[in-house]
Amino acid sequence: AARLVAEQEVENLSGLSPNPEKDIFVVRENRTTCLMAEFAAKFIVPYDVWASNYVDLLTEQADIPLARGAEMKGRCGSNESELEISWLEQAYTLKLFFLKEGHNTSRGPEAFWRLSRIQFTYDTAERTHFKDAVSPGKHTASSHRLSALVTPAGKSYECQAQQTISLISSDHQKKVQLLLSEVRIQPFDITADFVFSEEHKCPVDQREQLEETLPLILGLILGLVIVITLCVYHIHHKLTANQVQIPRDRSQYKHMG
Repeated sequence: AARLVAEQEVENLSGLSPNPEKDIFVVRENRTTCLMAEFAAKFIVPYDVWASNYVDLLTEQADIPLARGAEMKGRCGSNESELEISWLEQAYTLKLFFLKEGHNTSRGPEAFWRLSRIQFTYDTAERTHFKDAVSPGKHTASSHRLSALVTPAGKSYECQAQQTISLISSDHQKKVQLLLSEVRIQPFDITADFVFSEEHKCPVDQREQLEETLPLILGLILGLVIVITLCVYHIHHKLTANQVQIPRDRSQYKHMG
């Protein structure tokens, strides 16, 4: 309870990012940074419109980016943290819920945190992204049994590659897609104010990094093999050149001297 009533500051630092599609959010409690999030996000939302005969329904698609300069609030806890972001006069609200857990492994007890739930509220009456929606109004799209961005405790999660998370909407169970990219998040255990801890890269980034460095490593190994081969050949050639050739056939002795 004490954590909930702690003095809280929330800041949107989007102006620090050179990417106009990326936002940076910071939650501080007791004058200490307790949650940081930096990412670009876009929602792909299906919605119904009338066909030209005004009898049949057609499905259109709205692409809704996370607007820069959005309003935000958050909550930090020892095992649970939340981040809430709203934009366009609260026509859109994104809530991210984080959970820190521990489990036993062969190496002993280990702790990790994960993104445990996502909730996205949107208003199809908003005219910027929705055009002539049937029965316009607010809907909520939520995740189901989510376990994403799994990261060892004490580290931040980093993923430059785009990730897609599916949400189910209250609007006739339509599937809403959340596209996340250029992500850096840490909802627990921040040790320095406004500074992320050591990063834990997502598997996609790890593979891409390996694909970039593998040709260089193979090239170095090949070059090393060539150098060793040339050195061995040079030493062998020098040794054989310096050896005195003793004739095995006695008849050749007369040619010596």
